[in-house]
Amino acid sequence: MDTLICQLDEQNLNHQWIEKAGAILAGGGLVAFPTETVYGLGADALNDAAAARIYLAKGRPSDNPLIVHIAEVEALNEVASYVPANAYRLADAFWPGPLTMILNKSDQVPLSTTGGLDTVAVRMPSNPLALEIIKASGTYIAAPSANISGKPSPTSAKHVIDDLNGKVDMIIDGGAVTIGIESTIIDLTGSIPMILRPGMITREMLCLVLGEVAVDPAILAPESAGNIRPKAPGMKYKHYAPSGELILIEGDAAAVIKRINQLVREKEKEDFNVGVMATDETLAAYHCRNKISMGSRLDYKTIAHHLYDTLRRFDTLDVDYIFCESFHQKDGWQAIMNRLLKAAGYRVIKV
Repeated sequence: MDTLICQLDEQNLNHQWIEKAGAILAGGGLVAFPTETVYGLGADALNDAAAARIYLAKGRPSDNPLIVHIAEVEALNEVASYVPANAYRLADAFWPGPLTMILNKSDQVPLSTTGGLDTVAVRMPSNPLALEIIKASGTYIAAPSANISGKPSPTSAKHVIDDLNGKVDMIIDGGAVTIGIESTIIDLTGSIPMILRPGMITREMLCLVLGEVAVDPAILAPESAGNIRPKAPGMKYKHYAPSGELILIEGDAAAVIKRINQLVREKEKEDFNVGVMATDETLAAYHCRNKISMGSRLDYKTIAHHLYDTLRRFDTLDVDYIFCESFHQKDGWQAIMNRLLKAAGYRVIKV
């Protein structure tokens, strides 16, 4: 398949290309486009065959639900069989933006989009390009991350091209995304709202709107993730993983640095190519030729923005092992640790 690649600037929208993208989606094709979180791989969410093409292009398990992207709050009444008051409260507070709600699905949404579930995940992105493309399609867009399933999510068009060129109809290069990790997912189908995937909209922020909000224990616990039927993307399967073996080192900062340097020496003596994922504050303390900072420990948004790109950079260095500093699990850091733990397959060394 020949993939059409075009560059668009969200500050100066090219409506000819947007209409082209909309026509491809309306015709059952696949279009990769930027959102504020990561790049998404879009298809008509109401077209059973189109949604199935997403799974084929990504190599994605068919029971892993897709998120339906909408451009207007009123669309909730089309894709959900019932919209609780809490959904409108959250929409008023956080949409458009990086929040996905899980609701009971309407008959319009095929089971291929929901991974066989009777619930649907819905969000309204804030990226202007994404909103215009959804509107131009005349439908609603199922759009998981635009990468090969299991690999680090794409935060630039280059990442998408590396993974999906020749497998999709169109890739829209809208520059680097602003956030860098996927949306927060909250389940509104139970008696108590529950976070199924952490993101930049934190539990504290959600509690200010809803009051009581629970957190699914599978977010940071590997033992409960393997046997669940995933209600949201990323709950069951390994995600975000680089080619090399990623290992997290957890503990006091000085002890972490000492242990990582020890591990680097051991692996390099065995002729392995080794990398270290560090922060601005600690990068100079590591004795490793392949060391990359994710950003400052004082700013989780910076770490989130660079996380997936850093993992992909290690792939280009062809490293066998990556040793990474750990973070605490409060506020937005929980979202970062959720991604790192999944990328590492929950391999953690405590010091």
